[in-house]
Amino acid sequence: MVPAASGTGTRALVARVLMEQGPVTAAVVAAELELTEAAVRRHLDALIADGEAEVRAPARSARPRGRGRPAREYLLTDTGRVRFGHGYDDLATQALRFLAETAGEEAVDAFARHRVRELLGSDLDAVTAPAEPAERVEALARVLSARGYAAQARHGGFGVQLCQHHCPVAHVATEFPELCEAETRAFAELLGTHVQRLATIARGDAACTTHVPLEDPELLARARGKKQGRSVTVSGRTTAQVRQVQEEGGPADGGTFSHHGPRKGGSPYDDHS
Repeated sequence: MVPAASGTGTRALVARVLMEQGPVTAAVVAAELELTEAAVRRHLDALIADGEAEVRAPARSARPRGRGRPAREYLLTDTGRVRFGHGYDDLATQALRFLAETAGEEAVDAFARHRVRELLGSDLDAVTAPAEPAERVEALARVLSARGYAAQARHGGFGVQLCQHHCPVAHVATEFPELCEAETRAFAELLGTHVQRLATIARGDAACTTHVPLEDPELLARARGKKQGRSVTVSGRTTAQVRQVQEEGGPADGGTFSHHGPRKGGSPYDDHS
């Protein structure tokens, strides 16, 4: 009997046989697990429906076959192999450690910046094309979602919050916050405005939340020739009141503030990470 290394139940056992012996027929799986072929086929059909297994035409044999169609053979897809885990995160972390030790922290930072450029790729123009920052945030959210970050733009208060509900590199970013910092700097450059990283998955929050202010009361006050530090009314509120709303109002629904405080050597755009 083949032991289950990941997951429980018969389906996990069937998947493991496909991983270790595939491509194999349902008859081989049934014999290995001491089950009926009918039971095995039900699990194979479920794995195929979920994209975790596929059918492959059996290899031609020089030996003569009996009558009837050749038995179908099954094997796991890349999606199916994920259930047994992988070492991609550990490999990436080890590579960055080696880079830091041999080439210095500057090399890690350079890699982080390069990664952001590669992440956005040919969609850079789609993000920077809109004239308004709010539209750019929405475009950026669409690009990030297409890259697997499950991002969305949430409007509220004096700005927009870019919420990323998934981070494929969160495990690596926990040790190398340069990845988050480079990403935040890139967002600021793309959107053409100062941004604040309020929360990150890598630091234990539910989502990576970046606040994009659409109206900066202090800048408006200075533009009007007011002295810095003087309480000036903006949209019916003083700058101090507006700042208090921005800082105490919290992220949009579903987001969270990170209370870890600024990181040593952190980005100027990452005040709350």
